[in-house]
Amino acid sequence: MAVQLKQALKVGAYIIKQRLQGRQHFPIVLMLEPLFRCNLACSGCGKIQHPTEILTRNLTPSQCFSAVEECGAPVVSIPGGEPLLHPQIDEIVEGLVKRKKFVYLCTNALLLEKSLHKFKPSPYFAFSVHLDGLEEHHDKCVDRKGVFQKAVSAIKKAKAQGFRVTTNTTIFEGADPQEVQKFLDFLGTLGTDGTMISPGYSYEWAPDQQHFLKREQTKSLFKEILMPWKLGQKNWNFNHNPLFLDFLMGEKDYECTPWGSPSYSVLGWQKPCYLLNEGHYETFQELIDNTQWENYGHNSNNPQCKDCMVHCGYEPTAAADAMNPVNMKRALSSIINI
Repeated sequence: MAVQLKQALKVGAYIIKQRLQGRQHFPIVLMLEPLFRCNLACSGCGKIQHPTEILTRNLTPSQCFSAVEECGAPVVSIPGGEPLLHPQIDEIVEGLVKRKKFVYLCTNALLLEKSLHKFKPSPYFAFSVHLDGLEEHHDKCVDRKGVFQKAVSAIKKAKAQGFRVTTNTTIFEGADPQEVQKFLDFLGTLGTDGTMISPGYSYEWAPDQQHFLKREQTKSLFKEILMPWKLGQKNWNFNHNPLFLDFLMGEKDYECTPWGSPSYSVLGWQKPCYLLNEGHYETFQELIDNTQWENYGHNSNNPQCKDCMVHCGYEPTAAADAMNPVNMKRALSSIINI
């Protein structure tokens, strides 16, 4: 099973409620960044490029809870930086779980084994471990040898202790489709609870700006990677709405839903989405009310958006589309056997 039935039903009910209330702009996943510090320097990220006075700051648990309650999203993703560096990350997770939010703590897993005692297994909580490929490729991406093996060891230990563990993978230009398929096969041997796979986006702070995919490259590459899954030849366990994977393969034409995954950090609510660096608002309502949403997304002709097909912008679109009765059976088929 990938996306839990409990989570799928709660998110579906939430979307229906927002529509009945006449809300056009509502979040589904809050990207909660309690800090920007990290113990790696991945070439495709760049969060540690922030100045020291920003890197030393943490969100307090009360700030995290206030942000979650302010926006109301049913799912909370906790990226960073490396969240396990936060001295109160266990308190943050515990508070979110008590609020019955579905929490994904994104980690490079370097500190995961020694941190497991701080957390309790819950159907509302999962570790999301960053793995960009098999050992040689992943260690190259994170610019440190041994990280892959440490992450795999931590995944096995977390699973043995009853935790839900997913993985997240970013695909960049030059990826070998067969190697990615081998990697997806390997993930199946770990007994994880699903993997997320998404094309890399030219994040402004990232040191490497040369290997981000263009839109047509993304469609071609993901079609080659995912075709065995599409044909039923591979039972890869994706933590995705299958409609989003159809979009990556060019089989669906979606527009971005930038308000679907807002980002809150030590700097405030990021304008207009997790991937663009255009400043911050103090409140979530300011983000919703003051952003000219028509200026973002593929159809806006905004050059910053023209090649983006990343999950934080397009998976909310797929989630909304899954509520269409025509697509509902397809979406549910990834959760239960229909």
